[in-house]
Amino acid sequence: MRKFTGMLALALTLSTAAFAQKAKDIKVAIDLKDVKDDKVMVTVTPPAFDTETTTFFIPKIVPGTYSEDNYGKYIENFKAYDSKGKELTVAKADDNSWTIQGAKKLAKVTYLVNDTYDIEGTHEIFSPAGTNIKANENFVLNIHGFIGYFADKGELPYQLTVTHPATLWGATSLVDTNASNEVDVFNSPRYPDLVDHPIMYSKPDYTTFTVDGMEILIAVYSPTGAVTAKAITPEMEKMMRAQKKFLGPINSTKKYSVLLYLTDGSGTDAHGYGALEHTTSTTVVMPEAMPMEQLESTLKDVVSHEFFHIVTPLSVHSKEIHFFNYNTPKMSEHLWMYEGVTEYFANLFQVNQGLITEDDFFTRIAEKIAQSKNFDDTMNFTNMSKNILQKPYKDAYYNVYLKGALIAMCIDIQMRESSNGERGILSLMRDLSKVYGSSKPFNDADLFAKITELTYPEVGKFLQTYVAGTTPINYDDYFAKVGVTKTMVKKPGIPFLKNMETPYITVNAAKEIVVIPNIELNDFMNTLGIKGGDVILAVNDKPYNLDNIYDMIEISMGWKDGDPINVKIKRDGKEQVLKGAVKMPMEEMEGYHATDASKAKIREAWLKG
Repeated sequence: MRKFTGMLALALTLSTAAFAQKAKDIKVAIDLKDVKDDKVMVTVTPPAFDTETTTFFIPKIVPGTYSEDNYGKYIENFKAYDSKGKELTVAKADDNSWTIQGAKKLAKVTYLVNDTYDIEGTHEIFSPAGTNIKANENFVLNIHGFIGYFADKGELPYQLTVTHPATLWGATSLVDTNASNEVDVFNSPRYPDLVDHPIMYSKPDYTTFTVDGMEILIAVYSPTGAVTAKAITPEMEKMMRAQKKFLGPINSTKKYSVLLYLTDGSGTDAHGYGALEHTTSTTVVMPEAMPMEQLESTLKDVVSHEFFHIVTPLSVHSKEIHFFNYNTPKMSEHLWMYEGVTEYFANLFQVNQGLITEDDFFTRIAEKIAQSKNFDDTMNFTNMSKNILQKPYKDAYYNVYLKGALIAMCIDIQMRESSNGERGILSLMRDLSKVYGSSKPFNDADLFAKITELTYPEVGKFLQTYVAGTTPINYDDYFAKVGVTKTMVKKPGIPFLKNMETPYITVNAAKEIVVIPNIELNDFMNTLGIKGGDVILAVNDKPYNLDNIYDMIEISMGWKDGDPINVKIKRDGKEQVLKGAVKMPMEEMEGYHATDASKAKIREAWLKG
């Protein structure tokens, strides 16, 4: 009897556990081994439903991009089945959702996913937010492009199983709970957490190191093997150690992954360069052809920005971010903080830790001020943030990296003045992290009052006047507080662009790159003998045209005076090669310089404290 009772109890326990699993867990399987027509199969096992219909969504919008990218457009052959394998009725409601009839019987849904990298000419999805399917070689799984969610079920736990070739390894901050070299199993407490953890499968090329208890993973996919994780790790480690030293006790994640995808620059590969932040990782896309020194320099700026997102929005964010709706989102008022403070830190830490000089820092700030003037300087920044998906605000999105960073700088300076140099915006973010943290979102409307409470009345007044208001910021007033004044400075320019924005080149009907006639050319072109009307066919033996013109501009930014160069041109219908040495143009611009010695103490606290 005791044995029977025990067996009955065990049976009841197993039955209850199975029901609980069915009721609460969502299981997803992705097959990366059986790739057909450049598509992969996804199978989703749903929870139990108590309604006759349900809707399955693939994200329309994801955090960090704030653009309507409609990832459902790349889903094909969506089907729903009951436990006997019978198809249920499915209706596609829009680009990103499918309504399923007979939801109480639903046993699984299946669909095929097409990637975005090889068709980038047909859409505007930012490459680091896109997807890649290159059978037996590389898969970039930005999860929002592969896995969806059922209506009202996004807060349930997910279990993801990925079947992949044994030759490929998945780089991610997720923990693989399966020992097999062909099957990975990842568990996540809810859909937003799963989406926040991209995975890149490729031939293993990675390094790891630990900084103040945080494990850092650097994983690289390089199509020709020209760039390796080992090669870029020394500079990355130097940078990330400096970042952690700058941040101090802020340590909101135990693992951080950098997933670097290097593109060959062809028409069927990614060509949107940059990065997309996640709370414990970042996906980065860069051209493989970029010179190593320039790649390292670019990664320092790009990855440092994404890494600082562990402060905000990971540790400090609103309910709109915490409970983000991927298809009908409500946007937060505080993009100035999520992106602006992050971008400011990405520059401030470099001067703070001696990676750049004070003058370098001032030049960067001056460039942000100049570029921000291209936007409406009276635009209410909280209103812009809240309505960032709509015009005219969406067209001003880039300004969050410009004026948003300048807002952070002014708050930093004001806090230094009010505290006699003792406190700055980093200490504010530490305090906000303690009040809120990753699992306690704030109400949008409460943030300014909380910041004022934690800082000084002058900071609260600044926020109301310049962030929630329409008054342009007089940056000279804030620089004066730290003894910095306006001056004219010279800085290296870009060979093919004047003042970083006006091109010396255009494209003709044959998609060839042409030097614009009848304009004053810069030192680079004059020294090499390039003339207006010349067609640029190749640089350093690499052909260029409309398809990769941005690669040419990007690579030219890394040239240095004296570098050997050859440019193949066509002039008056005849081809020739111009050989020589690079002469980088110098441009004069408004900048800033420390002049007031009486403010040296507070300036030192601002830049080095």
